[in-house]
Amino acid sequence: MMMSSSQRHAYSYGDALYWDARYLADGSASFDWYQRYSALRPFVRKYVPVSARVLMVGCGNAVLSEDMVKDGYIDIMNIDISSIVIEMMRTKYAHIPQLRYMQMDVRDMSFFDDESFDCVFDKGTLDSLMCGMDAQLSASQMLEEVNRLLRPGGIYMLITYGDPSVRIPHLNQPGCNWKIILYIIPRPGFQSPGGDSRPRSIMEPVPLTESGQLPAGFVLEDPDSHYIYVCKKMH
Repeated sequence: MMMSSSQRHAYSYGDALYWDARYLADGSASFDWYQRYSALRPFVRKYVPVSARVLMVGCGNAVLSEDMVKDGYIDIMNIDISSIVIEMMRTKYAHIPQLRYMQMDVRDMSFFDDESFDCVFDKGTLDSLMCGMDAQLSASQMLEEVNRLLRPGGIYMLITYGDPSVRIPHLNQPGCNWKIILYIIPRPGFQSPGGDSRPRSIMEPVPLTESGQLPAGFVLEDPDSHYIYVCKKMH
């Protein structure tokens, strides 16, 4: 069953109905938003020990968690608002005990105890809420929950298309106290005009001003870059 674009747009990105319909249409195909694990691995390995208890929010049908287990990670809880995709993934990975799947809304993760995860991984989930109804409230509720679930010193790794001007204000909402390190990576396959796709080391953090913004005059090598916010929960 294929949906028309008008049918897809009839749903909100924060609505389970939209995602259930999308995953039914996609069938068993997998899809990774923004970046594959191979591109993200240097950041994940730098900040997240393989023994960490990881929460993958908005897991969808991506193979990111599978790739992390292949790389040595031993405990990844995957949640998604869509019961359809959770059942698909639970069946697909029934033979991998390191991966668990639960249907859950990131705006209410009260099933989990406070400070019960070492890392929360988000690749496009905050972005999808920011495109939906009640975006400001939804984002605030999600980040409050992420903050609650992380132990002190834990890492919220946010991969997003949102630059600091539109993401830092949300991250720094009242009640959250993060130490934020920002990285910027080009979209997959990007080639700079000079032919060298990565003249600047992607592992070099991008300096932020005191107000958490990019420095004046900062020029993106790729205008459609992705931003990686490594947010450490401070005491």
